Amino acid sequence: MNLAFKPIEKEDIEGLNFPAEEVLADSQEIAHRKQELENAMALGNTEHVKIAIFFEDDKDLWVTNTTVWAVTPVHIVLKKGVTIPINRIYRIM
Repeated sequence: MNLAFKPIEKEDIEGLNFPAEEVLADSQEIAHRKQELENAMALGNTEHVKIAIFFEDDKDLWVTNTTVWAVTPVHIVLKKGVTIPINRIYRIM
């Protein structure tokens, strides 16, 4: 599957609407995503490393390049308290 993700600034994420459905179908992919997000948080807090986050709202596919400050059981937290539901994230790089 080759998906086309459009760039979005993290400040514009707050205006998006996120459905409750999971975007990944495979439990191994879901577990891998969780581990990658934990690693991204560690890098964000210690090295301030920015990563690309590929995700989907109710209308489109997006990518943003930013630092992950926190990972909760449900969301990732970006700078200025912007959040993205984990179940809407395809991958990070």
